[in-house]
Amino acid sequence: MSVTGGGTTEVPRSGLADTVLERLTATYGAAADPQRAVAARAYMKDIAPFLGIPTPERRALSRAVLKGTPRPDEADCTAIALRCWELPEREYHYFAVDYLRRHVGRCSSGFLPVTRHLITAVSWWDTVDALAAHVVGGLVAAGPKLTADMDAWIADDDLWVARTALLHQLRYKDHTDTRRLFAYCLRQSGHTDFFIRKAIGWCLREYAKTDPEAVRDFLAREQGRFAPLSVREALKNIGA
Repeated sequence: MSVTGGGTTEVPRSGLADTVLERLTATYGAAADPQRAVAARAYMKDIAPFLGIPTPERRALSRAVLKGTPRPDEADCTAIALRCWELPEREYHYFAVDYLRRHVGRCSSGFLPVTRHLITAVSWWDTVDALAAHVVGGLVAAGPKLTADMDAWIADDDLWVARTALLHQLRYKDHTDTRRLFAYCLRQSGHTDFFIRKAIGWCLREYAKTDPEAVRDFLAREQGRFAPLSVREALKNIGA
């Protein structure tokens, strides 16, 4: 497999990835519950097959898988993430997302093309949102030059890429680039898809925890440009 976007990244060789994937597939495979798997796949709109492992149990199993393993470098993170994404069952993708959330600080701005691949392959909110807020957001915070990539992503035809741009500042609080946040919301204000409209409301609602007046003022000026769903979400905790 290769990943394109700002260059090409082959899945690197990684002894750590070999160890983790061997343990992971054995451990998760032994815990599979076919009946739960059917229900999980239906709940997630048939986006992928599932093993049927509930989240608390899965994370406990993940801790066992990773016990005693060393801290990864960027190549290890890349290999583990891409190899997990090659596996069909969604729990392996969840493992990769959790792993990247934990170790994003080990990755450079050059990791962004890998995250784009993860966002655009088997796309659904369950992985995209965590990657946006915790992985892409972390990369951009550590490498501000990546804001140029976010400026491109917000205009992308792939709604999940655009959603990621909207959500990448979700945890920034006082460090939010308010001008960029509001510009991104306006850039996608006419989008007809539920997931973009919801993301606009969500990122505004989250920033309203830091500066409610700025969000109120923004919507007072621009409310007519947004879908009612976006406005309701944005004002949910602060009122009109």
